[in-house]
Amino acid sequence: MPDPHTVSAAVAKLYDTYPFPPEPLLDEPPPGYNWRWNWLAAYSFCTGRKPAKEDIRILDAGCGTGVGTEYLVHLNPQAEVVGIDLSAGALAVAQERCQRSGADRVRFHHLSLFDVEQLPGEFELINCVGVLHHTPDPIGGIQKLAAKLAPGGIMHIFVYAELGRWEIQLMQQAIALLQGNQRGDYQDGVKVGRQIFAALPENNRLVQREKERWSLENQRDENFADMYVHPQEIDYNINSLFELIDASGLEFIGFSNPRSWQLEPLLGKAPELIERASQMSDRQRYRLIELLNPEAVTHYEFFLGRPPLPKFTWASDDTLLQASPERNPCMDGYPGQCLFNEDYQIVHLTPEECQFLQACDQNHANPQTIQTLLAATSLSLENVRKLFTDRLILLVPT
Repeated sequence: MPDPHTVSAAVAKLYDTYPFPPEPLLDEPPPGYNWRWNWLAAYSFCTGRKPAKEDIRILDAGCGTGVGTEYLVHLNPQAEVVGIDLSAGALAVAQERCQRSGADRVRFHHLSLFDVEQLPGEFELINCVGVLHHTPDPIGGIQKLAAKLAPGGIMHIFVYAELGRWEIQLMQQAIALLQGNQRGDYQDGVKVGRQIFAALPENNRLVQREKERWSLENQRDENFADMYVHPQEIDYNINSLFELIDASGLEFIGFSNPRSWQLEPLLGKAPELIERASQMSDRQRYRLIELLNPEAVTHYEFFLGRPPLPKFTWASDDTLLQASPERNPCMDGYPGQCLFNEDYQIVHLTPEECQFLQACDQNHANPQTIQTLLAATSLSLENVRKLFTDRLILLVPT
């Protein structure tokens, strides 16, 4: 294992040179939302019910320039937010970003993941996106974070996948070879990488993959450096990913992009194979999916939880009728029959569904059960169940 202090110093130097992410600073709240950073939506995804409290503590572990931190503050108006990062340069940008947009319920600390125990207390929500794979000891890092997760809390993690980043790995190694003893000079690394792409034939596989997937964001040197000249990166497959997850001691709740982990789009024309796959464990099916569709799996994003976590399926009609529904806060274009859902997919609502969602809007202040609301509308219980399945409403047990 490389020396952790040497690796951390090299990573800090990269992000001091190229603060990341390089999103522009705004004098207003950031546009849109990411539902994974909204406590109500994320907790409902993990448990099937709206959380009992909203005045929680959130940790953005490896916050960089504060792009995610800013959203965490604005999307969770009752939460206390803490951000940590090992790059002083990135933290300076994060502080300015949040100050300018009015995200004033956040405190930043110049700490690495491995020093997180210096923070007091525990957190109900921990966000760690694009960080663990850049540490010298991801297992040690996830264990440090797990120790700060409160009972009943959830953690959202994002790490790289090796199959969908194969061409990136090749380019990283090529740049390192050409840099030689200049490796660690990140500006030189960016220069060398851009020269390679400019010189390679148009039909070169590395060039084609860059143009198809990454070139737009990589116009910025910060993105190019983060992708191609990073001093530390560990990419995962399903098997090594679950070794990391199991080492955390936390419960694997599920991938937060579940549509990407469906086998039917790949093998739906072969029902016999679907039947065979149904006999596999979840982890075996995940491995099968990434083997059959490697270019699509560039990363893993998932939730972990610390028990006790409630699990509500609302399978019984009687139980569902007694629940109190509220509208999912992560939607764009509401009120209206055509809107974007939490994943920014277009949804067309019927007039009856719109009427029901409007009634749900009043439920926070004056809770009513689904049974009561249905008596005043022409919507069916089956339609309500679909609204829940499509994650347009959150449910509260009564």
